[in-house]
This record gives sequence, C-alpha cells and structure tokens, in this order.
Amino acid sequence: MSENQETQAEVLTEVRGNVLIITLNRPEAKNAASQAMAQKMATILDEFDANDDLFVGIITGAGGTFCSGMDLKGFLRGERPSIEGRGFLALTEAPPRKPLIAAVEGYALAGGFETMLACDLVVAADTAKFGVPEVKRGLVAAAGGVTILPQRTSRAVAMEMALTGNLYPAEFGKANGFVNTIVEEGKALDGALELAQTIAANGPLAVQVSKQVITESQDWTQDEMWEKQAPLIADVFTSEDAKEGSRAFAEKRAPQWTGK
Repeated sequence: MSENQETQAEVLTEVRGNVLIITLNRPEAKNAASQAMAQKMATILDEFDANDDLFVGIITGAGGTFCSGMDLKGFLRGERPSIEGRGFLALTEAPPRKPLIAAVEGYALAGGFETMLACDLVVAADTAKFGVPEVKRGLVAAAGGVTILPQRTSRAVAMEMALTGNLYPAEFGKANGFVNTIVEEGKALDGALELAQTIAANGPLAVQVSKQVITESQDWTQDEMWEKQAPLIADVFTSEDAKEGSRAFAEKRAPQWTGK
C-alpha cells in the first residue's frame, strides 16, 4: 500500500502516516456489499494487521453513504458478501487485532451497521442514519445485530432495533453507546482521522493489547479477570516500547515506537 489512493475494484485504500483508510466504493448502490468486496476486504485486513507501519485503520464509504448492507441482487443470484470464519465483509466475525474506526456518513444499515459494530470506535455525521432492517426483508441481523449490538447498548435498545427494523439518528446512537463522536455532515472522515492520529501517537503494542483485553474480558468472570489479563499484558511491560515511553517522558520528547 502506498501513500497514494489505490483503486481496488469496489474498495479503495489510502495510507496517511500510520493510518490506513479503507473506503467501500460502490456509491451507485449506496456501497451495498458484494462478494467481491468481501474477498478484497479479507486481503486488505490481513495486510493491515501484518504491516508494522500501520497502527490504526478507518473504514468509510464513498458518495456520502457508509454501507447500506448486503447487495440484495447478489443475494438473489446466490452470492453472499461474507467469508467463512470471518463474517460480513471479512470483518464481523474476525476483526483485526489493531484498532478500527468507522467514519459514518449517510446510511449504516443492516450489514453496514454490523460492519460499523465490528469497528472499535465510531465517528458519525450528524445526519447519519442507523438500523438493522433485516426483519423487513424476512431476514435476521446475523452479522452482529442480534449478538454484538446487545453488548454495545442495552438489551431493550437492541431488541427495539432488531425487532422493528426502524432507522435511528446519530444522536440516538450516541445516547445509546454505539457512537463515540458526532460531527458535522461531510466531516466524519476528518473526525475519524483526528481520533486515529491520537491513537497512533501511542505505543502500538500497548494499544493492541488494550483492545484485546477489553474485547476478550467480556466473557471473563470477576474471579478470572486478573489471572487472564496477566499473560496478555506481560509482554507489554517488558517491551522495548515500554522502556522507550519512560525514556521519552524523562527526556521530554516524543517517543519513537517500534512495536516491540
């Protein structure tokens, strides 16, 4: 991946410093996810995790829309925008170990909403709309709408969204815990980049393990918590980055991270 934007069929990638921007690029179909997009996303996400120069990822959509969900025409042809073991757009069942931010303009619906839920942080335009309308098409929000959403908000809110299929504004998402920041229309990517750069300034190993512990500890009991955390954080505290962070603080300079 280069510093310039690279066209990859229905997905675009761009690198800005230590941040990878992934743009879903089917604006004529409101970025409805195709099988080809899922296959390309699998490659992109693997490269993202493997590239030590990339610390944070952003997912956004072209043409003023995040993602309207599954391409229903493709579905009728027998195509699914999923990868076995990895989920919708190769993301929902197996997110990368590095942080992902969703930059949402317009609609994040159905699989698009679930793609957003697979991200760790969400920056949304004040005009964004969210929903899991699968029930209106006789389907179930099976890429996270009925499993991950109840973890990100209350059971009552998840039930309402999944059973009505209604659309909800950005303020609803912020009030109910699945949107972090609301910005002006057209500024979601700018807001996500600002957040990404704040995260990327921190120790990458520490950031990745922090994400891992927060994610995995959802299933831990109170008794297991400290025991299971210990081996995950051990390498962080003995890392070169931990020493560099302390040195940089003492020397009043910006740290030079190596991720080791």
